[in-house]
Amino acid sequence: MTIVSSLPVLFSELRTETRQHQTNLNHSYNLQTIRMAGRGTVKASGNFNASQDAETLYKAMKGLGTDEASIMNVLTSRSNDQRQQIKAAYKTLHGKDLVSDLKGELGGKFETLIVALMAPPTLYDVTSLRHAIKGTGTDEKVLIEILSSRTPQQVKDIIAAYRKEYDSDLEKDITGDTSGHFSRLLVILLQASRQQGVQEGNVETDAQTLFTAGEKKYGTDEEQFITILGNRSAAHLRKVFDAYMKLAGFEMEESIRRETSGSLRELLLAVVKCARSVPVYFAETLNSSMKGAGTDDQTLIRVMVSRSEVDMLDIRANYRRLFAASLCSAIKADTSGDYQKALLLLCGGDDA
Repeated sequence: MTIVSSLPVLFSELRTETRQHQTNLNHSYNLQTIRMAGRGTVKASGNFNASQDAETLYKAMKGLGTDEASIMNVLTSRSNDQRQQIKAAYKTLHGKDLVSDLKGELGGKFETLIVALMAPPTLYDVTSLRHAIKGTGTDEKVLIEILSSRTPQQVKDIIAAYRKEYDSDLEKDITGDTSGHFSRLLVILLQASRQQGVQEGNVETDAQTLFTAGEKKYGTDEEQFITILGNRSAAHLRKVFDAYMKLAGFEMEESIRRETSGSLRELLLAVVKCARSVPVYFAETLNSSMKGAGTDDQTLIRVMVSRSEVDMLDIRANYRRLFAASLCSAIKADTSGDYQKALLLLCGGDDA
């Protein structure tokens, strides 16, 4: 068999192996995408050919200069699963690693965004958490965002993938880098064992317990906050928040702002917001990343990449409702160049 005639066989075997790896690593993310079918802006391409896309990317990077437009057009219009197949085809056809070549050809924030798109979702969360813990200082913002917004199954997958990738225990690494009630709530979230459904008989009791632990008490009993907010289901918590509003006369978030501070306050607020609505939480996160002087590009990239196949349409709609401007217009005002163009492709449209 010649090398040319054997390529389809080699590619077929490698693609099968890659698909299986991707399925194992990202089972919960695929289920999440199915459950929210149609809510992402990035979808699988109907006329997908991994080897053709691999050739397009190869041509975009060979010789003098780089065709950034071709790179972003291909990678922002393919699902993550398809990107993994392109990566496998690229290695089969050219004997080179696609991500390494992209890093060699691109630069700056555009490179960071494109490389992020090439990571399987679970692995992207894992590496984000690792950098947040092991970098200079602790990036608590990343810990808060990922652990408060992911489903219990996704958290379990993250823990397993973290151990496989770094031969280390995520909980141990986090507790070694954090402290106090903030650390304890992170550990509760890492257990990924929230109660299922609504315990109707406990709604009023939980609301009263939170009121007594905060507004009614001199000082704050943080333990009650982290136990209830960290262990109840989102549906149950929404009912607790309604009961709390009737009891206290104001929203749960207002009490948290008054009764807690620092990282614990930010984590409790994120948990409450995600219990109410994950897309609203991310709309607010994106707004925070772009408002004021300077742009928090790491957060902007992380959210745009991680939510592009999940609920970006809902995030966009909530952004428009909350901030009287479109997400697209905010991105245009805060970014530039190929980086901006790629972000706008992930955004998928202007809601002006």
